[in-house]
Formats: sequence, C-alpha cells, structure tokens
Amino acid sequence: MSAPAPSPLAIVDAEPLPRQDEVLSDAALAFVAELHRRFTPRRDELLARRAQRRAEIARTSTLDFLPETAAIRADDSWKVAPAPAALNDRRVEITGPTDRKMTINALNSGAKVWLADFEDASAPTWENVVLGQLNLIDAYTRNIDFTDAGSGKSYALRPNEELATVVMRPRGWHLDERHLVDADGTQVPGAFVDFGLYFFHNAQRLLDLGKGPYFYLPKTESHLEARLWNDVFVFAQDYVGIPQGTVRATVLIETITAAYEMEEILYELRDHAAGLNAGRWDYLFSIVKNFRDGGAKFVLPDRNAVTMTAPFMRAYTELLVRTCHKRGAHAIGGMAAFIPSRRDAEVNKVAFEKVRADKDREAGDGFDGSWVAHPDLVPICLESFDKVLGDKPNQKDRLREDVHVEAADLIAVDSLDAKPTYAGLVNAVQVGIRYIEAWLRGLGAVAIFNLMEDAATAEISRSQIWQWINAGVEFENGQQVTPELAREVAAEELENIHKEIGDEAFAAGHWQQAHDLLLQVSLDEDYADFLTLPAYQQLKG
Repeated sequence: MSAPAPSPLAIVDAEPLPRQDEVLSDAALAFVAELHRRFTPRRDELLARRAQRRAEIARTSTLDFLPETAAIRADDSWKVAPAPAALNDRRVEITGPTDRKMTINALNSGAKVWLADFEDASAPTWENVVLGQLNLIDAYTRNIDFTDAGSGKSYALRPNEELATVVMRPRGWHLDERHLVDADGTQVPGAFVDFGLYFFHNAQRLLDLGKGPYFYLPKTESHLEARLWNDVFVFAQDYVGIPQGTVRATVLIETITAAYEMEEILYELRDHAAGLNAGRWDYLFSIVKNFRDGGAKFVLPDRNAVTMTAPFMRAYTELLVRTCHKRGAHAIGGMAAFIPSRRDAEVNKVAFEKVRADKDREAGDGFDGSWVAHPDLVPICLESFDKVLGDKPNQKDRLREDVHVEAADLIAVDSLDAKPTYAGLVNAVQVGIRYIEAWLRGLGAVAIFNLMEDAATAEISRSQIWQWINAGVEFENGQQVTPELAREVAAEELENIHKEIGDEAFAAGHWQQAHDLLLQVSLDEDYADFLTLPAYQQLKG
C-alpha cells in the first residue's frame, strides 16, 4: 500500500462528528484524493457528454443500439467473470440506508443481499455520509448494536453466517460532496467519497470474512461511464494490494440510454461485473427527462399506471434478462416498495398479493433475484424465487433466446392505453412535497401512503408534472394541466398537511420549503437534470 501522506483534501463547513477520525483518517483521505486527482477530469468529460447526447435526443426524438459497438454485441465468446460464492445466490435483496438500526435489521433480515445505500435512499448530510461508513465498519467488526430510544427495544447482529452480503451503492456521477474539497477548492465527486472510504477501510476486512467489496453502480448512462468505474476498480485494487477481480459491480439499468448499451456495459466491466438490475422509477424518470420535448407520443400516464407489464417495460426487463444470461451475469429484478401496515390487515392482504404476483412474474421471466424495501417482504420474494430456483443459486442457464427486442420497442411509450389523470397530478404533488420535506430533514427513505419512497420517486413525480404542463396535457374532463393548476394543487396539499399534522409539527418541519422546491423543479422552463442538485444547496448539515 502507498505510504499515507498528509491529505491534500480539506473538510469544510462541517461540524465534527463522533469517531469521525476512524473514517476520515489521513490514509483514507489520501486514497480519496488520489481517486479525485486521477479520475475526476474524466468524470467531468462524461457529464459533458451526457448533455451532448441529451441534445441529440431532443433533435431526433429517438435512440438506437450503437453501430460502433456492434462487434461486441455480435461476439458470443466473451462472458463476465464467474460470481464469487457470496454473490452467487441473490434471490432476495433488501435495500435501505446505512443508519445504525437499518444496518442491523437489513443484515439480519434473511435476505441474501443488502443494498447498503448512500444514494437515493440517503440524503447526503455529512452525518449520513460519515456515520453511514462508520456503521458498516462496525458491522464488519461486530462492534454494532442499537437501542431504540422510544420503545427501548435492542437490536444486535445474528451470527456471521446468517447475515446478508452487503452490496454498497455510492452516489451517482453527477453529485459532488461539498464538505470535501481539494487545494483549489474543487469539490470531490460524491461517488469517489463513498466508494473510496468504503473500499479503503473494508476491502481487506471483507476478504477476510470470505466476501469482498461489492458495489451497485447507479445512474449509469453509457458504457464509457462503466469503463471509468472499471478503471477506478483496477487502480483501487492495486493501491490497497488485493487481487484484481476482487471487486464486483452490479449496474443499475435505470436510464433509457443505458438500456441500449447493456452488453457494452457488461463488457467494459467484465472482470468485475456481477450483473444488471432493473431500476423502475429512475428508468421512467430518465425516459421523461430525455424525451420531455418529444411530443404526445412520449407522455407518460400516472406513474402507478405504468406497470411492469407495459409493453415498453416488458421489452426492457426481458432484454435485461437475456443480456445478462448470455454473458453469465445475474439479472436482478425491481423494487417491491410496499410497507406493511401495523393497523390494517386488509391493506396488507391486497398489497402482499400484488408483491407476490410481481415477484412470481420476475422469477418466471428468468430473473435471478429481486428487491424488497421491508423485512416483512423478504419471505414473499424468497417464496417466489424458491419455487422456480429450488436448490439452484440462480437461473443463468435460462438464456431467453425467445426474446427479440427492437430499438423502437424500448421507447414505445404510446403503446400504453392509460392517460394522465387529475388524481395522478394530485398524487405526484403529494409524494413530491412529502418526500422533499423529509429529505431536507436528512431522510432519504420515506414511508408515504404505505410505500417506501426514495429520491427516484420524487424525480418521476416532478418530471411528470413538468412533462404534462409542457405537453399541454388535457384530463378527461377537459381541464388542461397548467402551472396555475399545479400551484393550486400544491397549495391545497400544503394546507391539508398543515391540518393533518397540526401547527407545532408543521412549523417544526420544512413544508413550505419543500412545496417551493417542488414547484421550482416542476415549473421552471429550464428543466433541472436532477432534483437533488438544487435540493442539495438547501440541505443543512
């Protein structure tokens, strides 16, 4: 390992945190600084390339598979590296932030994998960024417990062999960490902060536990972005002195552009690739974002009307399974976001049936596992995949050669019969305000109307409002979606929340701020690429 030098990075505008020196050591920060020095210029070029590609989509209103990479797609000889034992059976994965209670509950949940999330399920306060890392270090050293101050209930880890395998998700390429800057005052990309601190502290520790440093890569838009991650992995493994290929990465196919480059993404990461995941809400958000000026044929209906059985969503998920299995990679299904109600058994019964049907469909389609947001859903997902897999760890042998997806199938949004509704507008406003308010309080995973929402659901909510206004959508009653209507609905929702929670709780929250921010990103003519960019400017801590 390189000898640690005094860190060239400075921590700015941050209150000291308990035990932060265990995470932000000179040696760890020197590693993050080297990632930043070597790779941030390429990150910046790739972000500029995103803008160029989006401009091209605006001009053409279409996408296609890349002609320049046709040879990679046509070459049947290459495969990704075989899965390590700890990642070979992924039939149920639980997702959630890395606070202390969630860390214990997720590891104990009975799921095969825990997606430990520093991205959409975590608001990037400095406390969440640093203490989340500390919680994972403590979990691997079995130095973690938790007592709920309200209930007095205590939480502790089960034996190591019963714990979920951790796959950590760093922030996307677009987000910087404002509390960590170089000598020029330039902020370090959040992806390098999250990945760097986790990898530096835990790579060898995880190997000693029979596992390894495993990652989910979010918001990827091209195979060139996957290539950058692969180069980061190669450098990082050499830096700490562990074998090449130790890192494994699962890429979320949650952007429409990445859906056209699935094989190329696996190819770029082939020595480190573990699979692909179908990230539903961000995928819909990406379609709206990229085709927002494409006219009526790209207007999405209410988000809850876009099920995974919609033709263009079927094309996406079936192509993902075929691509993964052709290349020896795992195909991981989408999120079951339902949160069981402690008071309403009927709500649970209906929701559990929907979750079971969703997971049965995924298992039947050839997925090797799927996501849930709550421990009570782990047995349901497990049962669906157990029925198909039996004792097998996965079903990569199902090659799905019956699947044939054309470029146009992935963007055939107008194949849906459903239309936007007034109730859909109200729901988008409700979810947007309630989620953003919680995010501004430092919470990234929020239960709203019995669903676990994260930043992706807020993104699709505000994007649909923007799209419906700019496309001049009319509801069935002839009412047109306008900025004035959105403001009326938002004002009514703010008043309803005030009545619901009372004066004291309303005054203590960030409700007006959340209302204003939702309207800003929903109504501004200049569409913000990510809600979290303006929101991060308002996030305290």
